[in-house]
Amino acid sequence: MIEDQALWTIVFFFLGAIIGSFLNVCIVRLPHGKSVVFPSSHCLKCQKNIAWYDNIPLLSYLFLFGKCRNCKAAISFRYFFVELITALSFLLFYQYFGFQIVLLPYLVMLCGFIVATFVDFEHRIIPDEVSMGGAVVGFVFSLFIPQLHGQDAFWKGGLWSLIGLLAGGGSIYVMGLLGNVIIPRSRRHLDEILKEEFFQVMQPLSKERFDGLWKELERCGYLVDKGEIGNVLPSFWEVKRAEDLKFGADFAGLQKKVYKLLRMDTMGGGDVKLMAMVGAFMGWKLALLSFFLAPFFGAIYGMIEKLRTKESTIAYGPFLVLGALISLFKGGEIIRWIASSYGIPY
Repeated sequence: MIEDQALWTIVFFFLGAIIGSFLNVCIVRLPHGKSVVFPSSHCLKCQKNIAWYDNIPLLSYLFLFGKCRNCKAAISFRYFFVELITALSFLLFYQYFGFQIVLLPYLVMLCGFIVATFVDFEHRIIPDEVSMGGAVVGFVFSLFIPQLHGQDAFWKGGLWSLIGLLAGGGSIYVMGLLGNVIIPRSRRHLDEILKEEFFQVMQPLSKERFDGLWKELERCGYLVDKGEIGNVLPSFWEVKRAEDLKFGADFAGLQKKVYKLLRMDTMGGGDVKLMAMVGAFMGWKLALLSFFLAPFFGAIYGMIEKLRTKESTIAYGPFLVLGALISLFKGGEIIRWIASSYGIPY
């Protein structure tokens, strides 16, 4: 028995490392709308394909001292870190859940969490493939594995997943609406916007048309192009309605979308979709608990970033993920403690 336990510990660790290697591909390509299948793995510097023996999770990075074999360009430590944290997380989930049937969907959810966290930190976006795709996958898993929600029939699992999806996404959507009412527009606008983030929001606009729109914003005096970043100018904040944006005829139909983006809601749409995913997998109780836990960690990080960079906006997705993971492992205990504090049986 002990030998079997040791064997499965090794299996789940290396399985996690292999999956982590694929998650690295997702983290790099999904924000740019690229396929995660084609082309095969290659060096981003010299574009040379990476041989299989240089693509062994964890080990290849160490053997190559974090450099491309061909051009000697440095490989980001993030690749090694993602593989390691995925391996350790797979091991933790296995040790906690054992060979219960819920282990598979929770591992799938975990993979989505890892991709969302690293992409959001770097690009301030959460790919729909992860959030919306994850919500759909969570719902499907709930139909076939109703035990995810403590149920014994497929329709009950699907119903509870759907309620969780609506509760998770709805909670943060309502918070965003309230934030927009409470916080004046003049205090929540963007001073600058990443070009890549702008492009993601404006899809399915082609790259050529987007470049034209970017230049149009600059020509009209609404932003200054600084390469990958555009600084939003005061002239934009003098505009009171989307229809008043002075675009040329070629871009007139994009006024509302641009106005909404640059106005900047207090809560991003990606966070709403991510919480919908959490609810689909974990149900409404743990989704709401995740929603209330996340601000504690986000606030601490936000204060540190404010002191360090003077930036007032943060990537909130990673803290929703942290809240969800705490809820998954300790949610029952936390809810019972809260209920007992108010004399509510649970």
